[in-house]
Amino acid sequence: MQKYISNSEEETKQIARKITKETKSRFFALSGELGAGKTVFAQGFAKGLGIKEKIISPTFVLIRQHQIPKTKKVLYHIDLYRLENIESLKQLGIEEICSYSNNIILIEWADKIEKILPADTLKISIAKIENTKRLIIIE
Repeated sequence: MQKYISNSEEETKQIARKITKETKSRFFALSGELGAGKTVFAQGFAKGLGIKEKIISPTFVLIRQHQIPKTKKVLYHIDLYRLENIESLKQLGIEEICSYSNNIILIEWADKIEKILPADTLKISIAKIENTKRLIIIE
C-alpha cells in the first residue's frame, strides 16, 4: 500500500503520472466521494500514457476511449456514477473491452462493481482532507 498527500490538482496529476510509470496493471479502480479528484487523477494518468487530448469525465456517456500514442494500446476511461446495476455493464460491452490485453481500463466509481473487478486491479482511493488537499491510497 502506498499513501500520498496531494496539495493541489497538479500534484494529484503528478502522482497519477508516476503510477503509469511504476505499474504493469491494466485495471485501475478509482473511488472517492463526489469532487474528490477522480477525474483529475484520470487526467494525469492519461498524460502519463502520452495522451495529449483533453480528458473529461465520461459521466453521461459512461465510456470514453483514447488511443495511446505510438502503441496499439487504448485507454478506456469509464465512469460508473450513473450506473444503475451491474447488468447494465454487459450492455456496454465491458466484458469485451476487458478481454483485450492491449486495453488499459481506468474506472471512476469502481466501488460500485468492486466484487467483479479482476484480482490484479490496482485500487486507488482519493479522499478530501481540506480545500485542495487530498489523501491518495493505492493498493
